[in-house]
Amino acid sequence: MDAELSRRLLHLLDHVEHWLPPPPEAVDWERDIAALWQRHTLGGRLLPVPPRDALALDDLLGIERQKLALVDNTRAFLQGLPANHALLWGSRGSGKSSLIRALLNALAPEGLRLVQVDRHDLAGLPLLVTQLRDQPHRFVVYCDDLSFEGHDDAYKALKSVLDGALTGPPPNVLLYATSNRRHLLPESMSDNEGSRLVGDELHHGDAVEEKISLSDRFGLWLGFHPFNQDVYLEACCHWVGQLGTAADWNREARAEAIRFATLRGGRSGRVAWQFACQWVGQQRLRDGSRGQESQ
Repeated sequence: MDAELSRRLLHLLDHVEHWLPPPPEAVDWERDIAALWQRHTLGGRLLPVPPRDALALDDLLGIERQKLALVDNTRAFLQGLPANHALLWGSRGSGKSSLIRALLNALAPEGLRLVQVDRHDLAGLPLLVTQLRDQPHRFVVYCDDLSFEGHDDAYKALKSVLDGALTGPPPNVLLYATSNRRHLLPESMSDNEGSRLVGDELHHGDAVEEKISLSDRFGLWLGFHPFNQDVYLEACCHWVGQLGTAADWNREARAEAIRFATLRGGRSGRVAWQFACQWVGQQRLRDGSRGQESQ
């Protein structure tokens, strides 16, 4: 009976194997500069990914202070000097994720390697860090758009890796995260009910302390804020020139850029990029139509 069952199972596997996806390509850190971490029930795996684009640090306008601070922190890390985990927080579309991509493009030749972890895979973060510990390279483990709900315990794995475990993160790993929330967790009026004034000092209650304790583990906080109109228009001019030509930026384009931001309800680097895509695309369509009419 056992032999018959084994034969049937092998026969079934022969048929199923044809439909299985090929095994993932192993990461070669001499060749690959970025990878995605995917957690599964048996642990996790790293999947190499090519750079998304050739975004440069000079393409990011209006965030000079943030660029300088993050580049200096990362360069210190790459050279084996003390460096901090970094939290990039602030308004949507203000350049947080773009700065991470540009940072990788700029510093990969100096040895930077990036591993992106989805928030839902954070429970596997200790395992990932263990895998990276003995690598000869230096890694930034990156979590984009990081935030937690009040009932979400996934942040405990992040807290442990950042500063809570006995061993802590290895010297070749830093954690960078982007978030719209300064403290990563939702905050409510009721959280302040436990706060009290002792002399001239404000002492937070347990609820507030718990929420601050996570973001407090990031030594470098970089705030990102909405653009004023001058910076927004400068960004529009830059991206219109990058996607088209300098001649595409004129008084009409400027007026349309202001109208575009008004309709979107805000000014940011993302809105500037989206305007440039629309404006240059429409200009090229018109140029093509005029060319056909003249033939």
